[in-house]
Amino acid sequence: MNAEKVVEVLKYFAADNIIDFALLHFLKFLFAMLLCALLSFILSKVYVKYGNSLSNRKTFARNFVILATTTMFIIMVVKSSLALSLGLVGALSIVRFRAAIKEPEELTYLFLNIAIGLGCGASQIAITLLAFVCIVTFIVLLHKIKDKTTGMSLYILIVCNLNKLSLTRIIEILSSNSIAVKLKRTDETDGRLEASFYLDLDDVKNFESIREQLVREDGKASISFMDTSKDY
Repeated sequence: MNAEKVVEVLKYFAADNIIDFALLHFLKFLFAMLLCALLSFILSKVYVKYGNSLSNRKTFARNFVILATTTMFIIMVVKSSLALSLGLVGALSIVRFRAAIKEPEELTYLFLNIAIGLGCGASQIAITLLAFVCIVTFIVLLHKIKDKTTGMSLYILIVCNLNKLSLTRIIEILSSNSIAVKLKRTDETDGRLEASFYLDLDDVKNFESIREQLVREDGKASISFMDTSKDY
């Protein structure tokens, strides 16, 4: 390849990349990228503070900024080219994502991060900001409303004398003091009954009522519980 052809190739490269990129306004791109990073960072803090996932929320939230800005970068590259868009579809059909999403809440926040990247990448700054503020407001309000309620979810383990307290009677006591009762496991050994349940209580005081009724039936009954309503 002679020097003239090299110069011609460089001109075409400049025309296809540098000049077109200048026409897209570098400052506009930089602003959108910084805004995308800021919104995803704020969302990560909201997730850590108000999320209910049982996994390590801080570790999971560290991916938010990278996910949102990468999504934005992809959208800005492919949005002006039908060929690149089709190529992206083909690439995604090959790549298999095997990340384990343990809880629906994690998937919801991932979608929100992707939406932030899509909005900023498509230059829909105003609607992205408005939607982000509304969604974060909903998250905070729902958390505040939940905190004001006195209800709770419990995992309860009961060990008692089968002759004094049957499984049917235990379920009756739990049902009369709970919104919902779900039997998880039951074992009978040498006249002893061991049963575990998930309970939804509308008032914490109901747990004391459950304990009193069980002890009244069997004074030597063992009752253990764990609050599953919130991850501390």
